[in-house]
Amino acid sequence: MRAAAAFVADLIEHNALQSTDRIRVVLRGSLAATGEGHGTPGAVVAGLQGHEPATCHPAVVRNAWGKAKATGAITVAGRIVGLDGIQFRPREPHPRHPNAVDFTAYAEAGQALLQRTYLSVGGGFIELAAAQQNSSDAAPQNLPYPFRSFVDLQVVCQQARASIAEVVAANEMAVGRDPRSDALMIWAAMEDCMRLGRQPGPDILPGGLQVRRRAPGLADRLSDAADFSAAVARIQLDAMAVNEENALGNRVVTAPTNGAAGILPAVIAHYVRSAPVAHAADGVTTMLLTATALGAIIKTNASISGAQVGCQGEVGSACAMAAGALCAAFGGSVAQVGKAAEMGLEHHLGLTCDPVGGLVQVPCIERNAIAAVTAVQAATLTLSEGHHTHLVSFDTAVETMRRVGADMHDKYKETSLGGLAVSVVEC
Repeated sequence: MRAAAAFVADLIEHNALQSTDRIRVVLRGSLAATGEGHGTPGAVVAGLQGHEPATCHPAVVRNAWGKAKATGAITVAGRIVGLDGIQFRPREPHPRHPNAVDFTAYAEAGQALLQRTYLSVGGGFIELAAAQQNSSDAAPQNLPYPFRSFVDLQVVCQQARASIAEVVAANEMAVGRDPRSDALMIWAAMEDCMRLGRQPGPDILPGGLQVRRRAPGLADRLSDAADFSAAVARIQLDAMAVNEENALGNRVVTAPTNGAAGILPAVIAHYVRSAPVAHAADGVTTMLLTATALGAIIKTNASISGAQVGCQGEVGSACAMAAGALCAAFGGSVAQVGKAAEMGLEHHLGLTCDPVGGLVQVPCIERNAIAAVTAVQAATLTLSEGHHTHLVSFDTAVETMRRVGADMHDKYKETSLGGLAVSVVEC
């Protein structure tokens, strides 16, 4: 959706929209292989039509592709433009990234007016393929506390006598953001997603696999339970509620991706249930700001894209972010945050991205539930052990994840060509 919107903005900037008769879209690599299952065509059309992910009604995205196919035309910035369908080329990836989409605008006479290729690098971030420098390689500008690694972050925190959350908040304020307000807005969206996911609705998730929704029934069974098992199950419930909402095509918060969107909300909800009410908002803010730093380090030095490094980059990253964030909210030191995050990532190294049917359902929904509990365990174990150093550092785990991702066969990286994606079909 963001890539399509960026293309329209470029058309307008180059005064090419008024001459545009039709637009052609080509999905490449993993975007094509799992495009239908991920709802990508609808997102492309909605983006061309001017919709934004954070504000549009999810039904608009779900219905956009069907309407465009039926009419062969869409409205782009007030102008009716032909749409040459959407081509899927899973075996023709872009050399820089397995997730790529081409947009080309043509005049009525057939000449190309503007062509752009965007790379989807994970978590809703896009880059122009023509750019010589990857944005993640560029040092942050005009920030009071720049950092690229966890070692950098530790030094910054020590020198500033600040927590990770305070460092991130200062950087956010330096670029004109209100970190507390932004964090609580994100948390409100996460809460809405969990609440809606627990409510009755469709019994079966769309896509043809006949996967049943489990969160509403589990919510009913846990309504009066108060033992240890129920406490664990509530974490799993919240994670599954979010991912079932994602499977329904409803709104989720990328944390750091849609496929791993249930882990951080579930762990924050666990914290809110555990913490004094008066401190809950402060703890939520601390968790989201701390998770931001950890996710940024992973994205800078490895990847959060399942198409690039497998699910270790999605669920593994989310587990690390949630573990470190929970540790911070419960008073853990900077070193302990790194230790908890490392545990969360280390035990997901090598995790493949092999969604059955290209749908973010099997194994993704259960995987979020299990990883959310793992994140809580990592934070709990870290705090229980005190200030003992860990043999493996967070930076080492991130670098290992990058190397494992480079070694991983492409069929295990969001292509639906290997692993469970084919084993279930064969059975």
